[in-house]
Formats: sequence, C-alpha cells, structure tokens
Amino acid sequence: MYQKQMLGGMSAKPTPPTHLPDPSNLRDVLAYWIRLKRVDKGWSQERLAMECDLDRTYVSAVERSRWNISLSNIERMALALQVEPWTLLKPPADSSRDK
Repeated sequence: MYQKQMLGGMSAKPTPPTHLPDPSNLRDVLAYWIRLKRVDKGWSQERLAMECDLDRTYVSAVERSRWNISLSNIERMALALQVEPWTLLKPPADSSRDK
C-alpha cells in the first residue's frame, strides 16, 4: 500500500513535452518519445523507473537528454511503455516545423 501511495497522486500531474525535438539529435528524439508515452500513460518518472527496474534519476536524465542510453535500456523502456523500441528513435513526422 505504501508503494501505491508513493506512486499515486502525490506529485504534480505529468505534462507532455512542450516542443518537438531536433530530428537530427537522437537523444532529444528519444527523450521526447519517452516523456510523451509516459505522460500518455499518466505515469510519473518513478512509475516508469519501477516498471523498467531502473533508477528514477536515470529516467529523468534520459528524458532531459543528459545521458546516453544503452540499447537494452531502450528495449526495457519500450517494453514498459508498450511500444516497439525503434519507434522511440524515429523523429516525429512534423519535427522539422519546430526549427
């Protein structure tokens, strides 16, 4: 029950990315999709980290394009988010408009 309360409504509601990523920067593209898919599920970073068996600070750093991420961790996040791993690396169709 404690874990459920910690992951519940105690933090602010997750918000989607505010701008599209640079399509030539794969870390930005990955960060965009991970945050968007996480928010679509209504999950906090803690929840995603728990689902992937990763540390929350790692998830946060990946979402901020601060750290490189291994292919195996991309796969873990994709599995938790219920998407194909390659979709997390594909630039959004209209990301060139945001430049």
